[in-house]
Amino acid sequence: MRAELNMNSSSSDVNQSSSPFCLLGLGYSHTLNTCVLEAAVILFLTILIISGNLVVIFVFHCAPLLHHHTTSHFIQTMAYADLLVGVSCLVPSLSLLHYLKGLDEELTCQVFGYLVSVLKSVSMVSLACISVDRYIAITQPFSYATLVTPCRLRVCIGLIWLYSALIFLPSFFGWGKPGYHGDIFRWCATSWQTDPGFSSFIAALLYAPAALTVCFTYGSIFRICRQHTREITQRHARFGPQESERGEHCEGCPDKRYAMVLFRITSVFYVLWMPYILYFLLESTRLYRHLVASFLTTWLAISNSFCNCLIYSLSNSVFRKGLGRLFRQLCSPCQGLGCCMEGKNGPALPRPLPAPACHV
Repeated sequence: MRAELNMNSSSSDVNQSSSPFCLLGLGYSHTLNTCVLEAAVILFLTILIISGNLVVIFVFHCAPLLHHHTTSHFIQTMAYADLLVGVSCLVPSLSLLHYLKGLDEELTCQVFGYLVSVLKSVSMVSLACISVDRYIAITQPFSYATLVTPCRLRVCIGLIWLYSALIFLPSFFGWGKPGYHGDIFRWCATSWQTDPGFSSFIAALLYAPAALTVCFTYGSIFRICRQHTREITQRHARFGPQESERGEHCEGCPDKRYAMVLFRITSVFYVLWMPYILYFLLESTRLYRHLVASFLTTWLAISNSFCNCLIYSLSNSVFRKGLGRLFRQLCSPCQGLGCCMEGKNGPALPRPLPAPACHV
C-alpha cells in the first residue's frame, strides 16, 4: 500500500513538472505548445523597446543640438540601459517559444532577473541625477559650468552602473529575490521567494532615495520658476512693456521647457513603476501574492523602457527635427550613419566647453 502511494505521488510530481506553466493561467495553446498570451505580450514589448531605443540612440548621434545640455549624457545612458533591457527580454521570449531548451532554468532565471533589475536601477538613478543636474543649472547658473564638468559626468555615470550592479548582487548569494522579471520560468515563480529584509534593503537604498531626490529637486525647480514668473509679471505691470523688450520675459524659458520635458519622463517612469514597487513590498511581507498581478505589474514597469522615445517625440522639438533628419538620411541615396557624420560637420553649434583637467 505504501509503495503504491509513493508511486502515485511520484507520478503526480512528474505530471506537474510536465504540465504547462502559464503565469496568467490562460492562453495556453496545445498546438503551439506555449503560453500564447504571455509570449505575445513579451514579444511585442521586446520589439517596441529595442526599436524605440535604437531610434533614440541614432537621433542623438545625428542631432548635435541635443548635446547642448549635459543631461543628454544621462539620457543616452538610459537609452543604452533600456536597449539592453529589450535585448535581455529576448531570453523569456525565446524560452516561451522553446528555442532555449538546453539552458539551466534556475541559473537563467537568476541571471535574467539580476540583469533586468540592474538595468532598470540604472534608469532610476539616472533620472535622479538628471533632476539634480537641472536643479544645479537653475539654482546656480553662473557656477554650473565649473560644477558640472565632462569628467565629473563620466565618473558619475560609471558610479551609477557600479552602484546598480552592487545593490542587487546579494540576490545571487541567497538573500532574497530582486524582482519578478524571470517568473515565466517555473522555478523563478514557485521556488525563488522574496525576502522582507532584502526588499527593505532595496527600498531604503534605491527606491526611496531616488523618489525623494526627484520630488525635492523638481519641486524646487517649479517653485523657483513660479517665483521668477511672478516677479517678471509684477515688473511688467509696474514699468510697462519695455521690460519685455529687453528680453527679461523669456529669461530661463528654455531651461524651464527642458525641465518640463524631463519632468514628464520622470513622471511616466514612476507612474508605470509604482504598481510594481507596491506589489514588490506587499508580496515580500506576505500580505498579498498573485501570479497574474506579478506578471502585469512587472511588464507594465518594463514597458517604460519604450516610453522615453515616445515622450521625446511628443515634447521635444529638437528631437523631432533630429528624428526627421534621421528618416531623411535613411531614405536618401547616402545610406547609413555616414550621413549623420556629414551633418555633424556643418555649422558649429553651442556646446559646453570641456574641462581642461579632470577635477572630481
